[in-house]
Amino acid sequence: MVTSTQTIEMAGIAAKDAGITLSAKSEADRNRALRAVADALDQNRQKIIEANEQDIERGKAENLSDPLLKRLRFGDDKIKDVIKGIDDLIKLPDPLGKTLKASELDEGLTLYQVTTAIGVIGVIFESRPDAFVQISTLCLKSGNAVMLKGGKEALLTNRVLFEIIHDAARDAGMPEGWIYNLESRENVNAILALDEYIDLLIPRGSNAFVRYIMEHTKIPVMGHADGICHVYIDEDADLEKALAIAVDAKTQYVSVCNAMETLLIHEKIAPSVLPALSEAFAKAQVKLIGDEKVRTIITAQAATEDDWKTEYLDYVLSVKIVDSLDDAIAHINRYGSGHTDTIVTENTANAARFCSLVDSADVFVNCSTRFADGYRFGFGAEVGISTSKLHARGPVGLDGLVSTKYILIGDGQIVADYADGKKQFTHRPIDKQYPLS
Repeated sequence: MVTSTQTIEMAGIAAKDAGITLSAKSEADRNRALRAVADALDQNRQKIIEANEQDIERGKAENLSDPLLKRLRFGDDKIKDVIKGIDDLIKLPDPLGKTLKASELDEGLTLYQVTTAIGVIGVIFESRPDAFVQISTLCLKSGNAVMLKGGKEALLTNRVLFEIIHDAARDAGMPEGWIYNLESRENVNAILALDEYIDLLIPRGSNAFVRYIMEHTKIPVMGHADGICHVYIDEDADLEKALAIAVDAKTQYVSVCNAMETLLIHEKIAPSVLPALSEAFAKAQVKLIGDEKVRTIITAQAATEDDWKTEYLDYVLSVKIVDSLDDAIAHINRYGSGHTDTIVTENTANAARFCSLVDSADVFVNCSTRFADGYRFGFGAEVGISTSKLHARGPVGLDGLVSTKYILIGDGQIVADYADGKKQFTHRPIDKQYPLS
């Protein structure tokens, strides 16, 4: 663990060195370490649960909201889930050393684009302890060192998880310093200054927090701020599908970034679907906030402009009736956060238009927004969901945690021969794997 600014800089230096060593470890070695981590988590279940219960009790004393307490809870089922996630991660192909393309520049002069680890990744995230396990194991699999700063709500749980993961990986031959656990609030500003050592920052928190990170560091930042996700029920929607999808998107787990926050309904179908939706949400204790048209059909609190911009992370839902598909698309692109948006429709042309024009990382047809998840996408897990358009977008799994390098293998060639016209480039694509891996 890291406790002072001076120590954080030393940790950054150590992490940089450890990341280089880790990236050179074989796939078998990294998978062996992951297996050791999974076994250690299994063997230390009670220790983890006891630490988490202390965090829960402290959270209750500090009047944390029910959604936050739910995210904080890390009991036996969650431990079982993260172990299953590690098992799945081990089975995934090695993301390092993959040849993305190869070309012959000239006879005996071959260029390869090969995947490589990013280096050191700094992750600042919310209260979910399962994220600590998912992020650290994804970094281990992808050959990256990682510096984690979790929420103070999960202080004791994250501390125990760090000790278990660190010791298991070290005993399995991974380099000391590949993982650090940052605990104090002061650590956040300290790591923002480590642009010499940290290659990528992934913040997970409020819009204001993410913007603060972006404005106070030279380190490249990847991630998302708000998760203002929409479900649009089209005039050609199947009512049974629409009801099931909307309820799941909102209530399956309200305090996560891929939960629906605004429901849009075409005016032609609103009288048919809104009463049933109102009844279903009432049973789930969801408070509805609607525009004027909505309130002529069902009982709801009056919506304001701010409601369309709000990520509730709670049993609250904004509802709006729109005039057309294009009206729904315009609303999403104006008020959404570029995270995940769904259309419910049986009209293929409308679905295609929605997918083409909605400017979000995840655009779904006839399914819940809650599917926007690295584990559900088959990525093993995720370090977060990116709404950026550079490097990685959507759930960020192994492929989002690697970069590339170009490797050119020749046989004595020099540029002067090509500049003088003695030799000519062929630039011929070839189907060949990088030979030195």
